[in-house]
Amino acid sequence: MKKRNILRALALGAVASIALAGCSSTDNGGGDNGSDGGDAAASKDITIGVFNGWPEGEAASYVWKIVLEEKGYNVDLEYADAGPVFLGVSDGSYDIALDGWLPFTHADYFDEYGDKIDDLGAWNTDAKLTIAVNADAPIDSLTELAANADLFDNRLIGIEPGAGLTKATQDNVIPTYGLEGMDYITSSTPAMLAELQTKLEAGEDVAVTLWRPHWAYDAFDIKDLEDPEGTLGAAEEIHTIAGTDFKTEFPEVHAWLSDFEMDSDVLFSLENAMYNSGEEDVTDYTEIVKAWMADNQEWVDGLTD
Repeated sequence: MKKRNILRALALGAVASIALAGCSSTDNGGGDNGSDGGDAAASKDITIGVFNGWPEGEAASYVWKIVLEEKGYNVDLEYADAGPVFLGVSDGSYDIALDGWLPFTHADYFDEYGDKIDDLGAWNTDAKLTIAVNADAPIDSLTELAANADLFDNRLIGIEPGAGLTKATQDNVIPTYGLEGMDYITSSTPAMLAELQTKLEAGEDVAVTLWRPHWAYDAFDIKDLEDPEGTLGAAEEIHTIAGTDFKTEFPEVHAWLSDFEMDSDVLFSLENAMYNSGEEDVTDYTEIVKAWMADNQEWVDGLTD
C-alpha cells in the first residue's frame, strides 16, 4: 500500500454531506416485497441515516443496504451529522441508523430522543480510544512506555490537535504514565498513518494514537498497549436505532437488526476493503462491499437466518 492510498483512504472516510430530506414512503402498493418473511408491510422503502465521517456506520449501512435490497426492499442511504440523524430517526425522516455510541459519545442524544427512538441494541462492543504499537514491540502496556521511550525515538505520533483523542492523550495518558519526556507530535490522521506505515516497513518500533474500529488494524500488524489506569476511557458499544413505528412497519427487518452483531475483526476487514482499496475517488462503495460480502458469504447469510 502506497502512502498516497493511505491519504486518500482517510479522505474517503469523511463523505460529503447530502441534504437531510425525504420521509419514508407510505405507499400502499400491494406487490410482494420478495422477502422471506412474507409479511404484508405497506412500505418497501427504507431510509438509513449515515453519520458524516463515521466509517464504521457507513460500512455497516452499505452491508445492510445490499442485504435488504436482495430481500426486495428499496433502501436509500442519506448522510448527515449525528445530531440531525438522531432527530431524523425520531421524527420519521429516517427509518434507522447504525452508529449510536453508548454509554458516552451519544448519550445526550439517547437521552433527548429516548422516547421517540427504538434502541435495537449493540452490534459491536469494542469501540475505544487506543495507543497502538507494532505487534512485535517489546512492551505491552502504557506503564512500560516511559522506560522504553528511546526504542520509539522518544516520539508518540498523534492525530489532529483538536481531536478528543488528542485531548485525552494530553490530559490523561501523558501525565498518568509519565510520558512528558516523549515528543507528542500532532498534525493529522493521514500523517499519523503515513508515519505508522513508514516505521513498520522499516522494521522500527512506533507508537501512535489510534481508535477502534479502524481499518489500520486489518492493514497493519499492530497491537494496543494496555491502559490499566483507564486514561482513554472504557470501551463503548455501537447501537442500531430505529423509529418507534419501525417494528410495526418492518417486523422482519426489525428482528434481523435486533440480532445483528459484527465483531471487530470482521469490521476491520470490511473497512479495509472499502477505504484502502487502491481505487481512486470512490464515492459509491456498492461493488467493493458486494465483493467483500462474496468473500464472507457465510457471515452475510447469518444476518438474516
